[in-house]
Amino acid sequence: MSASDTDRPLVVLTNPIHAEAVALLAPQARVVTAPDTAPATLRDLAREAAGLIVRAQLPDDILDHAPRLRGIVRHGVGLDFVPLEAATARGIPVANLPGSNTQAVAEYVFAALFHLRRRLGPLDGALRGAGWGPAKSLASDLAEIGGTTIGILGTGEIGRRVARIARAGFGMRVLGHSRSARTEDGLFEAVDRAALFAQSDAVVVACPLTPETRGLVDETLIGRMRPDAVLINVARGPIVRAEALAAALRAGTIGGAALDVFDVQPLPEDHPYFACPNLLLTPHVAGTSAESLRVMGLGAAEEMLRILRGEPPRNLVNPAALAVR
Repeated sequence: MSASDTDRPLVVLTNPIHAEAVALLAPQARVVTAPDTAPATLRDLAREAAGLIVRAQLPDDILDHAPRLRGIVRHGVGLDFVPLEAATARGIPVANLPGSNTQAVAEYVFAALFHLRRRLGPLDGALRGAGWGPAKSLASDLAEIGGTTIGILGTGEIGRRVARIARAGFGMRVLGHSRSARTEDGLFEAVDRAALFAQSDAVVVACPLTPETRGLVDETLIGRMRPDAVLINVARGPIVRAEALAAALRAGTIGGAALDVFDVQPLPEDHPYFACPNLLLTPHVAGTSAESLRVMGLGAAEEMLRILRGEPPRNLVNPAALAVR
C-alpha cells in the first residue's frame, strides 16, 4: 500500500453500494467492502475505519472496536442497524437518508396488495397447468382494491406516500395511526390502533422499530382483522409477532399477508412462515430498485464525505453528538 493510500481515511461498507458512489468516495478515501456481515468481520474492519456506511446490522459493541471512527451513515432510513445511543455518547455523528427509498417501498406495497387481491401468479400457473377454463373460473373470487379501506400504521414518509397513492390512484379510504400528529392534515382519517385493524381491508405496517413498537402487532390486533383482510409489513419484522400471524394464516382467520422483513434475517429454512397459506415472502427488498440503490449510494457517499471534511452531515440524526466532540 502506497503512502498516499495510507494518508486517506478508511471507509468501510458493510455491503456493496452503487459503483458511482464508490467512485465518488475513492479520491478522498480508501473504500473497503466487508466480505460478509458476521459480527467478527465487522469488528475487525472497524479497527482502522474513519467511516462506516451501513446496510446491515452492526454489532452492539462495534464502537468498542472502532477507535478512529468519525461517523456512521445509514444507507437507507431505519436506524435500528446502528447503536445510536452509544454513537451519541462518544460524539460520533450518525446520518441517514430520509426519503431515499420511499417510492420503491410504496410501490412494493401496491405490488403486494395486487398479488394478494388479483392473484396473477396463481392465474398464470392455472392457465399453464390446468388450461383456460379452470384458470378463468378462479377470477370470480378475485377482489378489486378501489373503494376499499387501507389502514396505515406509521405515518412517516412511506406511510404518507402510500396514502397519497391509495387516495388519488384508487379512491381508497385511508386510515392512519401514529404517535405523532401527522394524521391531522386530511391525508388520513386518524383512528386508534384497534379501529385501524378492525376497519381496514388492508393493513400496512410502516412504523419504525422502537421498544414501544416491538411486538406491537400481536394476537389481539390481528384478531380484530376482518376474515378477508390482509396485512403487509414493510417496516421491521419484530413489530409483528410471527407466531400470532402464522396462527391466523393457518386458521384462515385473515385473508393473507405479505412480508418483506422478519425477526431473523435471512429467514431460516425451517421457519413456520414457509408452511403458511396466502403468504407472500420477499427477502427485505421493498426499498430496493436500480433507482433507489443509486440515490441511496450517492447520498451515503456525499454524507460520508461531509463527515470526513469535518462538516456535520445534512441528515444528522443525533445532533447531541456534536456537543460531545
